[in-house]
Amino acid sequence: MSSRRFVFLDPDGTSGRGWSSVLVEAKTGVVYQQQYGGTACRQGRIEGFLVPLSGRDELDALRELFEKHFRGAGTWNHVWPDDERERLRDLIGAVRYWACDGTTEKPHPLRLDESRIGDADEAWVPVITPDGPGVLVWLNSD
Repeated sequence: MSSRRFVFLDPDGTSGRGWSSVLVEAKTGVVYQQQYGGTACRQGRIEGFLVPLSGRDELDALRELFEKHFRGAGTWNHVWPDDERERLRDLIGAVRYWACDGTTEKPHPLRLDESRIGDADEAWVPVITPDGPGVLVWLNSD
């Protein structure tokens, strides 16, 4: 019997449009799965832990970029020109990630993981957190 557990985020699409989380990469035995990429309906998975986020304005701005600018069709193999990359970098930097050292919680801005920019897509954006690399996820628009 496998000790790994699989969790599919919002499998039936009924959790509402206002959620976002970061999946932080770590050896936990829990693998999160997420549909992403707009109508391209890609499937991503990452082993780690989930950190729920707040910030409706930031989420709305990310949805605007991917659903309107990119028309919800995904950005697989997209070459990110400087202006689009800067916009994504700024949007990700506005998202606050609350890290706790066991006694004190502090908000930290997320950073776009530009070494993995080729993986960036609607509802699946590689980021750097205070806890290490991860992926910013939210409800896919398809």
